[in-house]
Amino acid sequence: MVDEKKAAEAVRLLLEAVGEDPDREGLKDTPERVARMYTELLAGMEGDADEHLSRTFSSGADGIVLEKDITFYSLCEHHMLPFYGKIHIAYIPDGRVVGLSKLARTVEVYARRLQIQEQMTGQIADALMKGFAPKGVMVIAEAEHMCMTMRGIKKPGTQTVTIACRGDFKDNDHLQGRVMQMLKL
Repeated sequence: MVDEKKAAEAVRLLLEAVGEDPDREGLKDTPERVARMYTELLAGMEGDADEHLSRTFSSGADGIVLEKDITFYSLCEHHMLPFYGKIHIAYIPDGRVVGLSKLARTVEVYARRLQIQEQMTGQIADALMKGFAPKGVMVIAEAEHMCMTMRGIKKPGTQTVTIACRGDFKDNDHLQGRVMQMLKL
């Protein structure tokens, strides 16, 4: 949980450190606004993916289920700058399916925290495998990182792609290829 009082104090000190007057009209309420923003952006710290994935439904489906283009926003733990993009989740049911909104909610649990994309992709895949035990899971994350866009190398539009495969997808190039084809539809 974000300690909003401490966060506001830290923002006030940061404003002073960069040569600003935190008492001027435009900045007067900024420390508190930023503190509330971090409460929202880091809400996943308190989230539990199991809570979302425990509600499943019986199903005879045995083909690939793909939820694509799940938009996410996260904060890089190295610079505390945003990275954002889309996540695609494919899974093969094993007698049970999960509500589609629960996949997006699981993404939010892991995206709404200080994070790195590589870790987040694996955490989502692991949570899905644990949460409702499909035969396999493949998670693909595509993101633009503001630490590459607005500072450092300054290369806007650069996309980082990470993939995590579990279960039947782990070493199966054919299944992975089918998901990639489905993403092009």
